[in-house]
Parts: sequence; structure tokens; C-alpha cells
Amino acid sequence: MNRGPKPLRAGDLVHPVAASSALKAEALQRMASGIAVMESWGLQVHNHPAPLRQWGYFAGTDEERRNDLQAEAALLACLRGGWGAARLLEQEPGLVKAQAEQWLLGFSDVTTLLWARQAAGATGGIHGPMLTTLGEEPPWSQERLRRLLFGEPLPALGGSCWRRGVAEGPLLVGNLSVATHLLGTKHLPNLQGAVLIFEDVGEAPYRIDRMLTHWRLCGALQQLSAIGFGQFSSCDAPTSAFRLQEVLQERTCDLGIPVLADLPIGHEQGNAALPLGRQARLDAERNVLELI
Repeated sequence: MNRGPKPLRAGDLVHPVAASSALKAEALQRMASGIAVMESWGLQVHNHPAPLRQWGYFAGTDEERRNDLQAEAALLACLRGGWGAARLLEQEPGLVKAQAEQWLLGFSDVTTLLWARQAAGATGGIHGPMLTTLGEEPPWSQERLRRLLFGEPLPALGGSCWRRGVAEGPLLVGNLSVATHLLGTKHLPNLQGAVLIFEDVGEAPYRIDRMLTHWRLCGALQQLSAIGFGQFSSCDAPTSAFRLQEVLQERTCDLGIPVLADLPIGHEQGNAALPLGRQARLDAERNVLELI
């Protein structure tokens, strides 16, 4: 695997990327706030030529959105999630390169791009705040992203133990719904021995059950060394026969691997940045996720 991009330095260029759903006008101020945070770190952020670009429900045509990802910059920072990034992989050659020397930042629908890069042998993918959410992140989360981008050590993240144990492996982080649709494609990274962290938003317990059952039926979860869960926002239905936590525990705690929950990762403020592909240790004895 490629050693990945160099740590950022003051003066490096950041290019905003609109790869998924169209941005709404009210998000422009949040984007400006995110840009201000990055500029306070000494980075130069390009102006996106058309932040409100739209084609149907997408942030532009497939070609326009793919061109965003081919910009020359040290960091490609995504604007929002939603849906659409997977369409860009239909003409993958030239988009996802094993020798990529750029950082790519985002979460939610950006999971598709982060995982495709890792599957292709590239590093530099960061599951973390978008440009439109960075300004609203708490100071510790903003500082964590800065430290990661500038090559400084990161503190461990705390969680709750659901199944005890300690395991190490390459880190894989993403949205459960988005990642499920990569199963059976060449864009799914190697899961053997991986430490996998899932998050999601707006999915009822029965749908989460269905997705995790799919992962079990194809033997994907059985390949992991450990699994963790971040924020599952608005995923608990009061009328559901099974609560969200019951579903997550029942579908994973019999795998014979450590399980850690309540990690600060996902669609709520306090979305801790994590680098994909780095060696990580999930310690469900000390209840922490840490990079090695």
C-alpha cells in the first residue's frame, strides 16, 4: 500500500468538492465557517466556482462532480453527503488512483469514495467533518482534524464496551447504509483483520437489522478483528419491537470479537476525524479506540 500523502503545511491548498447531493443556499454560511477554520490553520482554500451547482438532486452532473475530485490540491474537502458519489465510480480509472497524493475528507455518502480509494491501495482518506459541518464542530474535534492533517499524534477515543477484548488491524470507518451497497463490488476494501467502525442516520432498527444480516450472510463481518459503533442518529423507533441497541448487539456480539459502542463519530456535532487504513487498536478492556 502507498505510504500516503505528506502532512499538510501552512500555505497548502484545499479544494472544496461537491460529489454528492446539491447544497442548499442556507448551507453557504456553514461552508464559510468551515473555510474560516481551515484558513485559521494557515491553509489556502480555493473558492468553489459554483457551490450551488445542481443537476436534479445532485450537485452537478456526474462529469462536473468527477472533475471536482481531479482538482490539484493537497486536500480535497467534501461539502456534503446525501447521495451520488457512487455514480462517479462507474468511470473509476483516473478518479481513484493507488498512487494518490491527496487527502480526501468527508463522511456519510463520501464513504463510497473513501472506501474505493482504500480498496484501490490509496491512503489519505479521512472520515471526518465536511466543510459545511466543520465550523459547528466542538473545539476538540476541530483540533483533532488539524492534528491529523498536520501529522501530529491523536488522542484515543472513548467508548462503551459491549464485548470485551483487544484487537488490532487496519482501520475502516464509514456509513453503514452506504458501505452496504459496496458489498459485491471491487470498491470494497479488504476486510480481513480490519477494525471496522460504523455510523448511520435516519434508519429504523429493522433496516439496520437487514443490513447487518446481509453483512453476516456474505461472510463480511466474520472477517473482522473488531467492530465499533459511532452515532446512530434518529435511528431508534419508539414503536419498534426491538430497540436499536438490541439490534446492534444481537447482530455483532456473537462474532467472538471485541465490540465497542458510543464512539464520537457520525452525523452529530463531535464527529471525530479518523484516518482510513492506519493500524488501530480497539481495546474493549480500556474502552478506547486508538491509532498505533
